[in-house]
Amino acid sequence: MPRRVGLWTVKAVVLLGGEGTRLRPLTYTTPKQLLPVAEVPMLERVLAHLRAHGVDEAVLSLGYRPDAFTAAYPAGEAAGVRLVYAVEPEPLDTGGAIAFAAGHAGIDDTFIVVNGDVLTDVDTSALVAFHRSHGAAATLQLTPVEDPSRFGVVPTDDEGRVLEFVEKPAPGTAVTNLVNAGTYVLEASVLGRIPAGRRVSVERETFPALAAEGAVYALASDAYWLDTGTPLAYLAANRDLVDGTRPGPPVPGARRLPSGAWAVGDPVVAGSVAGPGLVGDAAVVADGAAVSGSVLGARSVVASGARVEDSVLLPGARVGAASTVRGSILGRDCVVAEGCELGPVTVVGDAWSVPAGEHLVDARVPADMAS
Repeated sequence: MPRRVGLWTVKAVVLLGGEGTRLRPLTYTTPKQLLPVAEVPMLERVLAHLRAHGVDEAVLSLGYRPDAFTAAYPAGEAAGVRLVYAVEPEPLDTGGAIAFAAGHAGIDDTFIVVNGDVLTDVDTSALVAFHRSHGAAATLQLTPVEDPSRFGVVPTDDEGRVLEFVEKPAPGTAVTNLVNAGTYVLEASVLGRIPAGRRVSVERETFPALAAEGAVYALASDAYWLDTGTPLAYLAANRDLVDGTRPGPPVPGARRLPSGAWAVGDPVVAGSVAGPGLVGDAAVVADGAAVSGSVLGARSVVASGARVEDSVLLPGARVGAASTVRGSILGRDCVVAEGCELGPVTVVGDAWSVPAGEHLVDARVPADMAS
């Protein structure tokens, strides 16, 4: 039987259509929402959060590389949530994607919408309850940010009714530091406000029109929230799961090493591993190697004399002897040969090689496969 929030069965639409251009070259081969965050695909972390708040069925709104998602979850289930796949025939923007996915799944009641590249600990059940208690057509989750000029701010009245949407106010002029966190509770009636057959931005078109009628509410929360769309944010997402910023073990069954780092499965740690960090199953830290503040995926290798600091190595990545990797991301099965220096914020794509002796800072390897 479906779980319920209150007296309602709750479904969710997860927006996954973006190409993840800022995380290239990793996203040439893997959609960003399938990239591992501390050894668990980002999408599964999003779905697990929804499941904890009563969601049993999620409609995946797909655009870029839909085959990767269906291949990853052929049984139509992940993190205890049933999956429905809705593949856009063409890019429809957020509003069009929501309407298409909800229509494809036959959603006809209150539902949740989340962005698949946002990791958060917000109380989604509280958001649903707030939405229903106010009789809203749409309710937004808000989060405070240090620099609201980079976002669209959302001022509200004392009851939580949205007054307007202000897109990227000039520095020092924002009336609030609360911004749209990308989690929504919507009534099915909102779908009728989204024109079919064209791109529609729910943030710039649908919500402002509803707000003008007093039908949009918002609830603020200072719970953990992170948009993972850049290399620095992706590094932070991994770090936050291993350094205690987010509570609990980063992976079910993970255990602590004497250094304070987490370990999964049976890694081989002959060298130095300083926490916070994580060493995945069958990963190897050779004698004479030093790792600190990093996440090493399953089967990754750090050779003797190598140093890895504040970095993420995806499964199978290899760092050669006497190489240094700082503040960088190495893709699956890539190879950094001996004697290299990779500095912040270098990203190496899946299965690519960095030749011996290379010195790279803020580099992308390969530089641009799209050109």
